[in-house]
Amino acid sequence: MSGAARDPAKGRKRTGARVAAVQALFNAEASGESVETVLDQFLRHRLGAVPGQEGFEDGRVEDADAALFVRILRAAATEPGTLDTVIAGHLAPGWGMHRLDPVIRAILRAAGGELREKDGPPGRVVIKEYMDIAHGFFGGEEPRFCNGVLDAMARTLKPQDF
Repeated sequence: MSGAARDPAKGRKRTGARVAAVQALFNAEASGESVETVLDQFLRHRLGAVPGQEGFEDGRVEDADAALFVRILRAAATEPGTLDTVIAGHLAPGWGMHRLDPVIRAILRAAGGELREKDGPPGRVVIKEYMDIAHGFFGGEEPRFCNGVLDAMARTLKPQDF
């Protein structure tokens, strides 16, 4: 996954944290490791610039707000079944979480974690940020799909923003 993304976060620490969160959630699901284990691995080995490495192509997020990264992961990992139920509630009938591309699942879970935070950013900011990330990973219809689900989730989890 790390080589697939374009670099939407260059110079944007908050966006970098969100990209790293999506990558970490993807890695946790793919490896079967806990979110806390992957979080620790990212903090030690994936966040920050390293001379001679090129960033996203090497699986690194050079410019990331580490505190935001940790908050997103922990929010997404708190009661993951409840978050998945919220996401699944905004999918077409007959579509379950298992039918989603794993990167899309990670995007929706990271965004859902942020949307669940009472003092988190406004829903529209979360949608825009994760849409930028979706466009970094996909060139087809996937970002449009993400937009629809993110909009519905934001209206459910942060109705005061709309």
